[in-house]
Amino acid sequence: MTNRSFRRFVAPALLALAACSSAAQAATYTMFKDPNCGCCDHWADHVREGMQTEVAVTQSTDMAAVKDEHGVPAQLRSCHTMIVDGYVIEGHVPAAEIERLLAERPEGVRGLAVPGMPIGSPGMEMGDRTQSYQVIAFGDAGMSVFASYE
Repeated sequence: MTNRSFRRFVAPALLALAACSSAAQAATYTMFKDPNCGCCDHWADHVREGMQTEVAVTQSTDMAAVKDEHGVPAQLRSCHTMIVDGYVIEGHVPAAEIERLLAERPEGVRGLAVPGMPIGSPGMEMGDRTQSYQVIAFGDAGMSVFASYE
């Protein structure tokens, strides 16, 4: 491959990568949480640090209504719900998986969820104690495992 050909292929790829990074940083992150939940604040800190972004927090005493409004399936619900760039993030989803979702934008996926509150997931750290958990993608394409954590 010549130097000119190399630049012709690499330059657009670098621009696309920069655009994805900028899009993730430019998106608005709004987390809905019960005013009495502390783990939600820890998870928001994880997203702020992991994605180097701001997270707006909206207090709600009716989280079921928030989840209903945003189409979170009952079996995937957790304590907090975040909306980012049209996606729903439910529960203690790692920042790396949110970044991946925003970069890949898989067809038929409306959001990601970590059901329940697994020990060791972001915001639920308890020393060395951990539980295995899965990040579930959900939407028009149904539900599927997006990532697994042991």
